[in-house]
Amino acid sequence: MCMEIEDKYMYRCMELASCGAGKVNPNPMVGAVLVRNGRIIGEGFHRRFGDAHAEVNAVNAVRDAALLREATLYVNLEPCSHHGKTPPCTDLILKMGIPRVVVACIDPFPDVAGKGIEILRANAVEVVTGVLREEAEELNKEFMTFYMRKRPYVYLKWAQSADGFIDRHRESVAQLPARLSSPAMLQRVHKKRAEVAAIMVGTRTAMLDNPSLTVRSWSGDSPTRVVMDRRLIIPQDYHLMDGKVPTLVFTECERKGTANVEYIRVDFGAGVLRRVLSELYERKLMSLLVEGGAALLNSFIDEELYDEWQAETAPIYLNDGVPAPKLMSQM
Repeated sequence: MCMEIEDKYMYRCMELASCGAGKVNPNPMVGAVLVRNGRIIGEGFHRRFGDAHAEVNAVNAVRDAALLREATLYVNLEPCSHHGKTPPCTDLILKMGIPRVVVACIDPFPDVAGKGIEILRANAVEVVTGVLREEAEELNKEFMTFYMRKRPYVYLKWAQSADGFIDRHRESVAQLPARLSSPAMLQRVHKKRAEVAAIMVGTRTAMLDNPSLTVRSWSGDSPTRVVMDRRLIIPQDYHLMDGKVPTLVFTECERKGTANVEYIRVDFGAGVLRRVLSELYERKLMSLLVEGGAALLNSFIDEELYDEWQAETAPIYLNDGVPAPKLMSQM
């Protein structure tokens, strides 16, 4: 089949897949399209974690099941071959007699990782791989990073003044921070909070800002809060300790957890961030948004433990204050 036509159907798969953004975690976003004689006869996507997979929804959308024996299934991620929340999609493909499957990228999840394609080919199904592979991997970049690098996908975010500061020098929560984020930026931040699995701040930011780190200016669930508090100095009456959202406090001290707040002992020596990310990986927290402050952000940058960064520069001059983080590309 013409590559441009293959691409067209795969782009449609990814368009469908993106409809599950923020709802299918920790599963990947997947869309599926069934085509017969150049016409789409069924399509679907994974709508919510635990619900039917994209392939199942696409098959169920076909009015005449007999057509499936002459159809090609397009899917942006390798069909699963293991029993999880739902039965293997490879079983369904074989049962319905679908003769050809086009896959964008291999599933890095250990229980799949090429096994789905092997099963299909072993049962005389023609399988084409690699169609828009890079685009498909980008769509599920968090899922890919999580299983390939064994850590969450890390986003860094901060706002800075026009002269390169992220805040005034402050010593207590009574001193208000510099307002550098525009209303539109704040809304985008809350949208991102609704999309990630976890959000993180360091001790100083927690002490000076008393943040809630919840989703307020957007719809969606609040992420798990992650706090670095080496010596447990954050007051128990602060928002982060209110138990309204699952919260992980990394510390060197021993403390019994309270409702929805868990204390995790960790060595704060060299490599502490890698140990924290490893713990988040074990808890299947697939993505992490780091909201500062400067010391924590710079630590992630220095250790090259980030995947994306976003800095908003406000048309405001502070003349002095806490310097904004610097990436190697900015130096």
